[in-house]
Amino acid sequence: HACGLAGAVVGTAVLGALVSQAGVSLTSASVVVYAAGLLAMLGLSAVYNLCPVSPVKWMLRRFDQSAIYLFIAASYTPFLTHSVASAIPIVTLSLIWALAIAGAVLKMLLCGRLERFSLGLYLLLGWTGLVAYRYEIMALPQLALWLIVLGGLIYSAGVIVYLWQSLRFQNAIWHGFVLVGASCHYAAVLTCVQAA
Repeated sequence: HACGLAGAVVGTAVLGALVSQAGVSLTSASVVVYAAGLLAMLGLSAVYNLCPVSPVKWMLRRFDQSAIYLFIAASYTPFLTHSVASAIPIVTLSLIWALAIAGAVLKMLLCGRLERFSLGLYLLLGWTGLVAYRYEIMALPQLALWLIVLGGLIYSAGVIVYLWQSLRFQNAIWHGFVLVGASCHYAAVLTCVQAA
């Protein structure tokens, strides 16, 4: 967890340096949203997983799992705001953020319940961006598109490990999938920023 968070801090600093050269724009604002989501997800995950079992850990779990929803929406933000040739990407992004906020509130209120539903909502939310694929393909670099899809497939494959509770080192392997998926999406954001 510490390595992933350290990598995210360095990575977001690189993105910040790149977008600061362009000044204030929709691209820079969307990258800030993405970076905040990445740092929040990895930071809360690290704090939750490193905290000893206690009532505080149970509260941290709520924040950890809520942050996943917000990170999914934050991950789509740079890509769907980049494709503004139509209203469909913006409507799709608005839907993703609405679902993410609803999911985060649900996790805060009902953490530990509706686990299968929550997992399904994570996956649905993660793949909702396909609705705007036709617009993204016209606006995003091809490498970024491949990295987005690859990251999504890695996250989705990681769900199998997440559900396989009896697997030895299951938690570490699951978080490995998360870090690799997040790295793919980070590389996609970086590709878009460099192409802008």
